[in-house]
Amino acid sequence: MTALRGKVVTRGVGTTVPASATQGELPVTVIRPSKGWIPLRLRDLWEYRELLYFLIWRDVKVRYKQTALGAAWAIIQPFFTMVVFSVVFGRLAKIPSDGLPYPIFAYCALLPWQLFSHALTQSGNSLVANERLITKVYFPRLVIPLSAVLAGLVDFGIAFVILLGMMAYYGISPTGAVLTLPFFLVLALGTALAVGLWLSALNVQYRDVRYTIPFLTQFWLFATPIAYPSSLVPEPWRSFLGLNPMAGVVEGFRWALLGTAHAPGPMLVVSVAVVVALLIGGLYYFRRMERTFADVV
Repeated sequence: MTALRGKVVTRGVGTTVPASATQGELPVTVIRPSKGWIPLRLRDLWEYRELLYFLIWRDVKVRYKQTALGAAWAIIQPFFTMVVFSVVFGRLAKIPSDGLPYPIFAYCALLPWQLFSHALTQSGNSLVANERLITKVYFPRLVIPLSAVLAGLVDFGIAFVILLGMMAYYGISPTGAVLTLPFFLVLALGTALAVGLWLSALNVQYRDVRYTIPFLTQFWLFATPIAYPSSLVPEPWRSFLGLNPMAGVVEGFRWALLGTAHAPGPMLVVSVAVVVALLIGGLYYFRRMERTFADVV
């Protein structure tokens, strides 16, 4: 609330009160807590796109700062996980791999999973980690979890080069389905953002959420067909596997890159519906709780 020439003017968060240029007045931005279910104001993200870029760049630089191996960790993590899965599930447990060599079968699924896992962990803790920034200056708080999600694309790009090398080694050529790969990549990011919005807002109120995130990602890993194909699930129940959005992402990556016989199909439709519902609900919940972040964090 502010007074302008003897009149009290009340506006919502981030609203600019126009000023008269002839009278030499400057625009006044009034910031006050919102009430009820407020608009999402997604247009603000474009206005603060430079801040989004610098937060992404900061997260990328901090991630491997003062590390001996640097960005090589983006390759080491999925590669050695693939080795363990190949020995335990491929050789010992004899789990089928849809006719593909098990190492590339597992590595192709671990790439989107690593992107999702990193994005979920970072976005879930992003508000608490940026406490000083939130309490000192106003900007759309949605920028913080969004930057944490997008920063993982750098690691994904580095590890993706190894996948291309493995495809060349095993003589696997992508089909026309590879054109759908960006869609599955967006779906993985959307899943991480949707869940990250809920967790980040809850983490401000209840700090034990940060202890739940590692357990959640570990449980989610084995609930996703990474070490095993979705074809092991009977056909009538395979669509229900899509309630886990990452199941549609992983199967989509294998189909788009490795040419597996089974397209995601109905399972993908269910996954998209779940992500859209989680994302819309998460956006509104995040915006509703945003007014308390600076006071509670």
